[in-house]
Amino acid sequence: MLTDNQATLAWIIGACLFVYFLLIVWLGKRGAKYSRSMKGFSIAKGKVSPWLIGISFGATYSSANLFIGVPGWAYMYGTPVLWYTLGCFGITWVGLLLVTKKFWEHGQKNEGSLTLPQWLGNRYNSKALQVIVALLILFNIYYIVAQNVGLATMFETIIGIPYYWGILFGVTLTILYISMGGAYAQLITDGIQGIVMSVISVLLFLSLFWTIGGGWGTLGNLTGQLHNADPALTASTAAGSPFYSGFAIMAIQWFLLSFVLLPQLMNKVLSVGKKEDLRKFTLSAGATLFFLSTFSVFAGLAARVLIPGLTSSDSAVPAYVLEYFPTVLIVLIVMGIVSAILSTTDSLYLGMTASIGNDIYKVVVAPFLYKNKNVSAKQIDRKAVRVARIALFIIGLISLYMSFNRPESLSLLLQFGTSAIISGVVAPLTLSYFWKKANRVGAIASVIVGAACFMILTGFGVQDHVFTALLYSSMLGYGVMIAGSLWAEHVTSHRKVKQIEQQQVL
Repeated sequence: MLTDNQATLAWIIGACLFVYFLLIVWLGKRGAKYSRSMKGFSIAKGKVSPWLIGISFGATYSSANLFIGVPGWAYMYGTPVLWYTLGCFGITWVGLLLVTKKFWEHGQKNEGSLTLPQWLGNRYNSKALQVIVALLILFNIYYIVAQNVGLATMFETIIGIPYYWGILFGVTLTILYISMGGAYAQLITDGIQGIVMSVISVLLFLSLFWTIGGGWGTLGNLTGQLHNADPALTASTAAGSPFYSGFAIMAIQWFLLSFVLLPQLMNKVLSVGKKEDLRKFTLSAGATLFFLSTFSVFAGLAARVLIPGLTSSDSAVPAYVLEYFPTVLIVLIVMGIVSAILSTTDSLYLGMTASIGNDIYKVVVAPFLYKNKNVSAKQIDRKAVRVARIALFIIGLISLYMSFNRPESLSLLLQFGTSAIISGVVAPLTLSYFWKKANRVGAIASVIVGAACFMILTGFGVQDHVFTALLYSSMLGYGVMIAGSLWAEHVTSHRKVKQIEQQQVL
C-alpha cells in the first residue's frame, strides 16, 4: 500500500515519464528514416553531432552502476570505493584517448565497420573471428539485467512500485524506441540523458552541505562520521570487498582501462562521421565521464552515516533521496537515474542486436539461405535489419525473465558480463595497434581462451574476485595471442620455404 507521499510522487513521476515517453517516441520516429540499413540502424554514422556522441559515450558508460551499484558499495565498504570512482574518469578516459584515433581509422577500411566484431573480423581478415566475438557479446545480457534491477529497485524504494512492474516498464520503453529509431534515436536520447545525469550527479554531491553539514569542511565531517561508525569505512582497503588489497585495486584499474573496449562504447567511435570530429568527441566524453563518475558515490557514503541498517545496499541512493530531498528534487533525481539506466540499456540492446544482424545473420545465415539465389546485397542488408529488430524483442523477453530474481549486488552482476567480453577481446584489439605480427590464428585463440578462462575461474569458484579473474584471464589472452601468432607465422614461413624448395627441384 502506497503512503500519501509515495502516491503523490508516483503521480508526478508518472506524468514526467509520460512526457519523456512522448519525447523518445518522437525521436524514434525521426530516426526511423536513418535505420532502414544496417549502417543506419547500428551506428547512424555522421548523422549526430560529435559533441552529442561524446555525451552519449559517458551516459552509456555510467549506467545504473554509478548511480545505484557503486554508491551501494560505498554504503557497504566506505571510502575504499573511491579507488573505483576515480579510476572511472581518469583511467577510462586515458584508455579512450589511446584507442580512439586508430580504431576509427581502421574502422573506415573494407567499406567501413559497423560493429566491434566486424572491426576485428576486417582487421584480421577472418569471418570466423567476427562470428565468435559476436557470440561473446551475448554475455551483455547480464549487463542488461543489472540495469533492469537498478531501475526496478529505484522505483520500489522511492514510490513503492512493485519490483516486477519496474522491470517491465524499463524493458518495454527501451525496446520501443530502439526498434523504431535504431542508433539515431539511441544517440540523441543518450545525449539528452547525459546532460540531465551530469546535473543530478553534481546535485547529489551538493546535498552533503545540507545533510552532513560542516560548510567547506563537509568532506572532513563525512569522513569523521564514517570513522566513528566503523574505522574500517575509512581505511585504504576493505576486507571482504572488491577492494580488499592493493593487487585487487590494481585489477580494478585494469578493468576500468579496458572497459572502454566494450562494443557498446566502441560503436560510439564508429558513429563519428569525420576524423577531425574525434577531438570534439573525446573532449565531451571526458567531461561527461568526470561529472558522472566522480560525485554520486558521496550520496552512498552519506547514506551510510544517516540511514544505517538498510536491508539492500543498492537502495542507498534512493533511500537517501527520499529521506532528505524535497519533492521537486526527488522527481528530478529519479528522472536522472532513469536516464542513467536507459542510456546504457539502449546501447546494450542496440549493440547485441546489431551484431546478431550484421555479424551472425549476414555472415553465417544469409549465405546459407540464399546460396545460388539471385538476392542482392541491399536486400540481404534489409533482411539483416529485420532480423536485428526481431532479436531485440527476443533479448528483451530473456532479460525480463532473468531480472525477476534480484541479485545480491547489482555491480557484481554487471562486472561479470562485461569482464567475460573484455577477457576475450582485449588482446586482439590492443595488439592489433602495436604488434605487426598479430594475426587471425592468435586472435581467435586469444578470444576463446581468454573468455573461457574467465568463465572457468568465476564459474567454478577458483577466483571469486571478478576483477582479479579478469586480470588473470586478460594476461593469459595476451600470452595465447602472442604464442598463437608466432606459431602461425612460423608454420606459414615453413610452408613457403617448402614451396620454394619444391619449385627449385622442378
